[in-house]
Amino acid sequence: DPDSGDNGLVLYSLVNHQTNEFDINENTGEIFTVSVAGKAGTFYLEVQAADQGTRRLTARTTVNVTVDSSSSSNIVVLVLNQQTNVVERNIAGVKRVLDDKLGWNVYIVDVYSSELERKARSNTDETHIEIIAFAEAHQELPAQHVKRSLKEQSRNIEAELEKVFSTSVTAAIGDAPAASASPELVAAIVLGVLLACTFIAFLVYVGLDVKRKRYTELSSNAESMEGIDNPWAMDKNGSLKSLEKLEHMNN
Repeated sequence: DPDSGDNGLVLYSLVNHQTNEFDINENTGEIFTVSVAGKAGTFYLEVQAADQGTRRLTARTTVNVTVDSSSSSNIVVLVLNQQTNVVERNIAGVKRVLDDKLGWNVYIVDVYSSELERKARSNTDETHIEIIAFAEAHQELPAQHVKRSLKEQSRNIEAELEKVFSTSVTAAIGDAPAASASPELVAAIVLGVLLACTFIAFLVYVGLDVKRKRYTELSSNAESMEGIDNPWAMDKNGSLKSLEKLEHMNN
């Protein structure tokens, strides 16, 4: 607001009491989460900006906030017999059909051509769509519950998808992706491997050190016994002292 004084002082607020999950900095308009644990999907926040003049002027806009649940255990995979790039162009229509026929808010996590080519947008005639369904309170619905509804509504869903793609469509339930290891687990595994390697290196070092000390002691003992009572001791040139002793005895 280019005005000066109170007429140029803009304060921001969330409308319709949406502060259970989100809040807003009234001076900067920055939106942040309060509590979205166990929740996901798209939240539609209505934000109001108002100046502080005598005759307050206001404006409102809708901010869409998407909470990602790509690590959820309730992901369901829907397989369509359509090319991936075609599905991506019509993804809004796919979501609309699923929302309508399932009666829930469906959040699309990912779209890909095959499990072996994640993120690839190749023109294969089979596309995997990862979805999560949410109740009105943004609570995740169990995967088994979603699968059962997909099976019950399969014909209705396929009929509506045919209108979206203008061709025959089959929709089948695929296998959910394997859960990836959390960063904490990966870090623990790496640390464990490093500790194991360090321990093995330490054992090797101790073993070599003990062997070296033992060899040094044997060498020292052999040198101390030269010319005394060790007939097989060798001098520095490699000749046997026993030969000298025999020669002395013969004389």
